Amino acid sequence: MTVQKFTGPLDWDDLRVFLELARAGSLSAAARSLRLSHATVGRRLAALETTLGRSLMERRPDGYVLTQEGESVRALAEAMDERAQAIRRCEGDAAGLTGSVRLTMTQGLADIFLIPRLGPLRAANPSLDLEILVDNRTLSLARREADLAIRLARPQRGDLVGRRLATLGYGLYAAPDAPDTLIAYDESMAELPEALWLDRHGGGRRVAFRSNSVQGQLAAAVAGFGIAFLPCMLADGVPGLERRPLPGPPLTREAWLLVHRDRREVPRVRAVIEHLVAVFTAGKERLAGGAVAQ
Repeated sequence: MTVQKFTGPLDWDDLRVFLELARAGSLSAAARSLRLSHATVGRRLAALETTLGRSLMERRPDGYVLTQEGESVRALAEAMDERAQAIRRCEGDAAGLTGSVRLTMTQGLADIFLIPRLGPLRAANPSLDLEILVDNRTLSLARREADLAIRLARPQRGDLVGRRLATLGYGLYAAPDAPDTLIAYDESMAELPEALWLDRHGGGRRVAFRSNSVQGQLAAAVAGFGIAFLPCMLADGVPGLERRPLPGPPLTREAWLLVHRDRREVPRVRAVIEHLVAVFTAGKERLAGGAVAQ
């Protein structure tokens, strides 16, 4: 795509819209976040490309992708955005940090463990907006789809900084009168360590219920479908469930907090990181569930 350069002033609003589109990856998501129409977002992008005389994004069937020039402009726009946020913080220190932080993680950790423990963070920073995404997709920190991620695996490569938050224990749970059948993951999640453990130690039992949702498996166990292999922090203490002995070695997984190198010192991101570390440290025994000692 060839864009004719226009000699005119650079409009910060055009950059702001471009930056949100780069983060969101789609016109509709950026429009929702900015509370603008699709047409306005598209028009702002076109105006910025005309001003700079270069193509910043390619439109593909699955969304917008940055060109090489777009990556360079995004990096500069991110820096400008952080400075703008710093100016806003100087104006409103009494209200605490401002802006938004996007965190992606598993649904069980979010709904059962983390979200109920976010009250102190909110009380200390009432102007800080937090977005938690529990989509099954692995969102990219490098593409700014999220600021932080909690994942059940250590990062192997890339410009990510990782910190181990906790060890998660797993156990077998069933209703007292449940049949000797299994509750398991569906085929889309067959490679998960917990799914592989259940295949290896399930003793050839019939699978009476499958789901790609851990919460769905928990509900099926309460309903009496059979025995489920669940995170201890999710199933311990649930009325109508009892913990069964493990037929094999215990399984544990590690929860890691990941952040891109160039985001870890952003004040609002740092505040969320510190709160997450404190919450997971305080809850480490519940998260482990005694599975390590079995």
